[in-house]
Amino acid sequence: MEIRKIVIVLVVVAIFAYLIFSLTSVGSGNKSVSFSSAIGKKAPDFSLQSIEGTTVKLSDYQGKVVVLFFNEGAMCYPACWDQIAALAGDKRFNKEDVVAFAVVVDQRGTWEEIARKVPQLSKAQILFDTTRSVSSTYDVLSLPSSMHKGSNPGHTYVVIDKNGIIQYALDDPTMAIRNDELASVVEGLTG
Repeated sequence: MEIRKIVIVLVVVAIFAYLIFSLTSVGSGNKSVSFSSAIGKKAPDFSLQSIEGTTVKLSDYQGKVVVLFFNEGAMCYPACWDQIAALAGDKRFNKEDVVAFAVVVDQRGTWEEIARKVPQLSKAQILFDTTRSVSSTYDVLSLPSSMHKGSNPGHTYVVIDKNGIIQYALDDPTMAIRNDELASVVEGLTG
C-alpha cells in the first residue's frame, strides 16, 4: 500500500511538472530556429540589455527591418570591431524603418570601456547576450565562422523583415565588412 501511494504521488508530480514546462515553453515564444533553415521562419523574440543599459526586446521593433550581427565581441579584434563600427556609421542601417544591432557575448562594462577608447564604436547599438541564450536560440554558436565553436558566435548576420520573419542569414568565415550586401537585402525589404 505504501509503495502505491508513493508511485501515485510521483506520477502526479511528474504530470504537474510536465504541464508547467509545456505551458511556459509555448507561452514564451522563444522557439529555436535552425540557422541552415531559418529563412522564412518567425524570428524568435528576445530581450537583451543594451550598451545604454535599457532592455531591448526584438518584438518592440515590429514594423522595422532589423539587422542582427552576432559576433565574438571584444576578443574579435579587428574584424568584429570593424563591422560593428561600419554598421553604426552607415546611415542605411540607422534610419526610421531600419535598425542594426551587434549581439556580443561580453559584459556591458567591457564595451563601455571600448567605446570610450574607440570613438567609431560610440554610436554602435550593442546588445549583451552574456548567457549566450539568444545566440543558441538562433543556432549561431557552432557555425564555421566561430573560432570558439559551441561557446561563441563567429561573424554571422540575420536580417528580419517588418513582420518579424527572417529573410536573410549569412555566416561569414572571411569576416568581411558586409554593409553593401546587407544594404541590398534591406533595400529589397523596405522598397
